[in-house]
Formats: sequence, C-alpha cells, structure tokens
Amino acid sequence: MAQRVTYQLRVALRGSKPPIWRRILVPPSMALDRLHQVIQVVMGWDDYHLHMFVKDEQVYSVPSEWDDDFTLPGMPRRLDERRYRISQLLKREKDWIRYEYDFGDGWEHRVTLQKVLPHDPAVKLPACIGGRRRCPPEDSGGLWGYYDKLEILQDPDHSEHEEVKDWMGESFDPEEFDVQRASQDLAFLAE
Repeated sequence: MAQRVTYQLRVALRGSKPPIWRRILVPPSMALDRLHQVIQVVMGWDDYHLHMFVKDEQVYSVPSEWDDDFTLPGMPRRLDERRYRISQLLKREKDWIRYEYDFGDGWEHRVTLQKVLPHDPAVKLPACIGGRRRCPPEDSGGLWGYYDKLEILQDPDHSEHEEVKDWMGESFDPEEFDVQRASQDLAFLAE
C-alpha cells in the first residue's frame, strides 16, 4: 500500500515586489478545479474572472462550449481541469505550474511544490500555513495599476487620492495577511 503524503505548495504572485505569497497544504489527489478554489480563498480573490493552469505549454481550465472557436491551429487543446490531479502535474519538489487569473489584469501565479510531507491525519486539508502581504483588489489593473493605486494612497494631495481611498477602502493595508483567517476560510473545501 502506498504511503499517503501531503503536498506543501507555495503560491506566489509573479512580479510582485515585495513578494505576495501563500504557503498551503493540500492532498496531491486534489483536482485542479479544487486547487483553483483554494488559491482564490488564500490569495483573497473573489472568483469573478476566468482562470487557467499551464504546465509545459499545456492549458488546463474549465471547458467551454466556445473552446473550438478560440483554439488556433497549432495551439494545444485546453484540457478539463476537473479531470486532472495536482500530482499529475507536480511530481517532485521544485516542480511548478503557472496559474493565471483574470486575463484582463493578468494575475499570474507560480505554484511550486516545495515539500512532499508525510500525511498527518490531525491536519485538516486544505490548510494555509503561511503567507505575506495582502492580495491586490479585483480589477485594480494588474500589478502596474495596483502599485499606482498604492502610490496615490500615500499622497493625500494627489487628485485621485479620495477616489482610490474610497475604492480600495479606508483601512486597506498592503502588508496585512492573516494566516489563521485564510486557513479558517478554507474549511468549506475540507476533504
């Protein structure tokens, strides 16, 4: 009988400086559509937009009736993410996949298998065990737009200061991240 294991993944928002990242524990048998839900929760996204996973130029996403309309010659067909497990794409430590959310803003994440750990039945999976910094708000214009908004928030004399403050929230803190809350928010996905 094969030994049960747990995957420790690091989900990092590519290009963010300082880095915005999360460390999560998941079962390797989790389907990619469930991993999408986990990433949405721990990063703080609201799941308003399309997403995809990419490994070795192969795209995994939710199938659509329009898939054939958007597949160009020579382009690989998109595979149904519900039919693929994390362990099929991430086999060894340091293996990684790309997760892209909101193709307009282009939030790209690098999902890296950091460790393969012995399974601990006392740990409810999925779980968030670490992270840094708050995720940018939805529709903030990609990293460039997000950093521009943060600069505006720091300048009370900027002509758009009040508008951005209202939009992002008066108490928006880019350094804030609550690992316990993120892990609690994952409870509905427990396997």
